[in-house]
Amino acid sequence: MAQRSRLSTGLCGIAGEYFVAAELSRRGYIASLTLRNTKGIDILASNTDATKSVGIQVKAIQGSGKEWMLNQKHETDIATNLFFVFIRLNDLLAPEYYVVPREEAAKYARDNHQRWLNTPGRNGQQHQDTPMRKFADPENKYLNRWELLGLD
Repeated sequence: MAQRSRLSTGLCGIAGEYFVAAELSRRGYIASLTLRNTKGIDILASNTDATKSVGIQVKAIQGSGKEWMLNQKHETDIATNLFFVFIRLNDLLAPEYYVVPREEAAKYARDNHQRWLNTPGRNGQQHQDTPMRKFADPENKYLNRWELLGLD
């Protein structure tokens, strides 16, 4: 497998956004990257006649892992028509895209965090609560599920 040095966190995130926008465009959708001050939305995507649109938040990781970090705020975000696209940059191979409705990502993060809190740590101690959360898709349920965006 081709390898390269790791990107900084910022470059990884930016690369992820551009990869997702390019993939949306390749699939025939309109994809516009938002400005950095747009809260919770990295890409606005629509069908070609702009009758359907969604907001997308991109979370990118590098390497072979399949867990993405979220924050507690993602559990209660009330935005409608919002999706996460979790992207694994996969070194220099083709990226992997996981398209997840916001509500389902929030539920996974909330439930997973509660399980973690209820499970004793290595030395039997209780875990301390933190605002950090994780999302994973171990069964690849959301891998390349672009149709979930509902833009067709």
